[in-house]
Amino acid sequence: MENIIARLSDIVGSDYVKVNESMAGHCTFRCGGNAAVYVIPGSIDEVVEVVKACREEEQKFMIIGNGSNLLVRDEGYDGVIVEIGARVSTIDIIGEDIVVDAGAKLSVTATAAMENDLAGMEFAHGIPGNVGGAVAMNAGAYGGEMAQIIKTVKVLDENNEVKDLSLEELDLGYRCSRIQKENLIVLQARLGLMLGSAGEIAMVMQMLMSKRKAKQPLEYPSAGSTFKRPEGHFAGKLIEDAGLRGYTVGGAQVSEKHCGFVINYDNATATDIIQLMQDVKQKVKEQFDVELEPEVKII
Repeated sequence: MENIIARLSDIVGSDYVKVNESMAGHCTFRCGGNAAVYVIPGSIDEVVEVVKACREEEQKFMIIGNGSNLLVRDEGYDGVIVEIGARVSTIDIIGEDIVVDAGAKLSVTATAAMENDLAGMEFAHGIPGNVGGAVAMNAGAYGGEMAQIIKTVKVLDENNEVKDLSLEELDLGYRCSRIQKENLIVLQARLGLMLGSAGEIAMVMQMLMSKRKAKQPLEYPSAGSTFKRPEGHFAGKLIEDAGLRGYTVGGAQVSEKHCGFVINYDNATATDIIQLMQDVKQKVKEQFDVELEPEVKII
């Protein structure tokens, strides 16, 4: 591990390489174990060099963004976690397009679009993730999804080659993409929007945010919707109909406000949350013969 720490420090600077770093501060669930090494690149080029170094040293690694769809087990992660976040978050407006680095927050990007009279990204305003994760999982809300606005995406592949992929080449589906299937790393995206009125766009964004606040337990740490929408069903409705509203394991709870959310209600551990998710899956399967698939990535 000393070799990789030294190489990463050379690439990003020792201030941006953390050893035995608690992931509770890097995940929106606000819990979880430690990462053996946590590195924060400061540019797309540094991301590429960090990943190359990990591969050359045969060091296990994973990429995270805002940690809004992530849960790290209490035992921790014994490899390198690479954060593509605020240090890799440049946003450029080019005509009706936005070229945005993977670490930019989706909400900040949507606000930049609004401020430049660009419409089409209103749905993304309240989604808590970063652009990279949103592209990889084709994030969406309120009838909109990333597939509607992506033009091209710059990725790093498993051979350390940087490529530009078109929308068609991304093979985007419901919360899935070629990026996930082939372990590609999103570096940057070009989003195609359309001219609109900043005032009208802001009104739509405010309306959607009001809906979100009214329906979702935003006052508690969570990872958003915990389970993917099963075909022909809504996960939250199935969980509610199974009698699990308010169901608790340790400090984790099925939200009483929205049963599709598992929340960190009272200093939950990652183990509490994982056990609760397993209980919910089992009870929904028993009662309705529907297999719930987690939307949250468990490390």
